[in-house]
Amino acid sequence: MWNVRSIWNGAISFGLVSIPIKLVNATESHSISFRQIHTEDGGRIRYRKFCELEDREVSGAEIGKAYEDADGTMIQISDDDLAHLPIPTARTIEIVAFVPADRIDPLQMGAAYYLAAGGAAAAKPYTLLREALKRSNKVAIAKYALRGRERLGMLRVVGDAIAMHGLLWPDEVRAPEGVAPDTDVTVRDKELDLADALMDTLGEVDLADLHDEYQDALEEVIAAKAAGEEPPEAPGPAPGGKVLDLMAALENSVRAAKESRGEEAEPGEEAGAAEHAEVTSLPRRRPAAPEGETGGRRTTAGAKKTAAKKTTAGAAKTAKSAQAKKAAAKSTAKSADRTAAKKTAKKTAAKKSAASRKRTA
Repeated sequence: MWNVRSIWNGAISFGLVSIPIKLVNATESHSISFRQIHTEDGGRIRYRKFCELEDREVSGAEIGKAYEDADGTMIQISDDDLAHLPIPTARTIEIVAFVPADRIDPLQMGAAYYLAAGGAAAAKPYTLLREALKRSNKVAIAKYALRGRERLGMLRVVGDAIAMHGLLWPDEVRAPEGVAPDTDVTVRDKELDLADALMDTLGEVDLADLHDEYQDALEEVIAAKAAGEEPPEAPGPAPGGKVLDLMAALENSVRAAKESRGEEAEPGEEAGAAEHAEVTSLPRRRPAAPEGETGGRRTTAGAKKTAAKKTTAGAAKTAKSAQAKKAAAKSTAKSADRTAAKKTAKKTAAKKSAASRKRTA
């Protein structure tokens, strides 16, 4: 269980029902952070806060907030001023409406929080709101104040908990003007059919199976440098692909996706894409080499391979023959040694027998 530390305490206002809650961060960052250093000696680079009037460094306890007026005047605003703002959402998440979830533009969604029940007394009204949201299939729109400003939020059910997503105000979302292509383009039904086929072939993915490969690679680099080793080399650039028209690209994508899943491509997908070259003009190809030249190259390559194989086989046979000769020589030497030893033993026995006969005579 991760450490549940509240960043804000207040209550949910649900009509006349008040639900004490604690605001808890629902997400966490696993990104690797870096320090700034002086590259010549590795010394840390730090930012110090100085007072312009006294020209001295000040501590965090001496730093406050102020609003700069048009004439440059600084109007101090204390935390106590912010805590007593004359708005109902100062310490309250005030639910103002319930709407279908698809009414919320994902562009508006920001930080996510869990709303934890604030004590045993909050268990019953908290559960009531959660079950009401479940049964209605709606989300609650609320207003709340956090970090010095009033914000918009969306409450929804996640498991057995209520989560809140911070929302941007509608006037904070820019209209997509000037983003879409400004040229007239006609998309044919067959192109849409192929796009649908590609979407179906790619299928779905379990988001839990996805991970940050950049961070994995970064951790490998840090571990290698910490061990005094060379960091792993980056893969080479991907080879440049041929310019294909849209239909050919879609057909090839569908075929590749099916092959990666072990499926067979349909007969229609095996056909070439030259007939669809309407969207992008293909560059001229270089003329093919004459048949004789191509055949000569293949023959030469084949001859080289055959010669290489023969040379390798001959070398292997020669090595085996040499090994056999060495073994035979060793065997002959051992046999000669044994024969010489026998002859020596016989001579010694004959001498001993002659000497014995002389003593007897």
